[in-house]
Amino acid sequence: MDTIDLAYVGRGLHEELAAYIADQEDYYADEGVHVALRDGCVWDDERLRRGATIGLGRALLSRLTDGTPWIGLNVNTHRPLFWFLARPDVTALTDLAGRRLAVHAPHTAPGCFTRIVLRNAGLDPDHDIRTIVRSPGDYSMDLRRLRDGEIDAALVGSTMAPEAVAAENGWHVLAWMGDHFQIPTVGMAVDTTRTDPDGPAVQAVLRAHRRALKVIHEDPETTVRHMRAFLGGQTTQEARAHYDAFIAPHFTTDGQVDLAIADAAITAVATELGVPASVTAAEFYRTAP
Repeated sequence: MDTIDLAYVGRGLHEELAAYIADQEDYYADEGVHVALRDGCVWDDERLRRGATIGLGRALLSRLTDGTPWIGLNVNTHRPLFWFLARPDVTALTDLAGRRLAVHAPHTAPGCFTRIVLRNAGLDPDHDIRTIVRSPGDYSMDLRRLRDGEIDAALVGSTMAPEAVAAENGWHVLAWMGDHFQIPTVGMAVDTTRTDPDGPAVQAVLRAHRRALKVIHEDPETTVRHMRAFLGGQTTQEARAHYDAFIAPHFTTDGQVDLAIADAAITAVATELGVPASVTAAEFYRTAP
């Protein structure tokens, strides 16, 4: 049996849903591949290069900043699953001026994307907002700080259904990042100097993930059941509402990339990072089945 390490670099549905379904439904076994799902959230880039990664955003940043020859082999969604969650007196992104925002570091993919969204809203992320940088996935602490009034807003990821959390606490969902910035952020990527993208293990994983994407679109009951493994504290009804709003309409059916969206995103990311847009979407993302 072929084997491969597959690392997620962020926690929650955004990164893990398709791989989790493929694992739980035995699609990897059906394809004759043993997949070790690894937590690569705090790995350095050198360690991450040893296997495949789900995090297309981080792979793109790495290729733009240090030239690592990552290529994206499939795309699960073009709409990042991150939300701006805020206390009652903050009702719009522009209200974040002068406020305390918990957010990912600027050099991370979510942090970079957040800065792009804030700039598009007319805010300077370095001067207009009091940013509190914290590690990816530390969202439960964000909720505690929001309740205690230590912060005014937080960028949270898909370990929760933020609309349900906001309703429970009397907060606001200021914005969904996917409405303001589109980029292929999750799927599967490999460093071509370390892993053959046409190798049997990689191709087996891609087939398994395409099956998982079909489940997401064709079997809501199974998908929601698996989603609840990530959405701690949410009811089945809340998980289904989250699925209907953010998963079913926006996950791809076949893992294919939209090159126009990807090219615009690469330009925006390179501009935010202050580096040349040294790769095109067609060079970074494969479009062949």
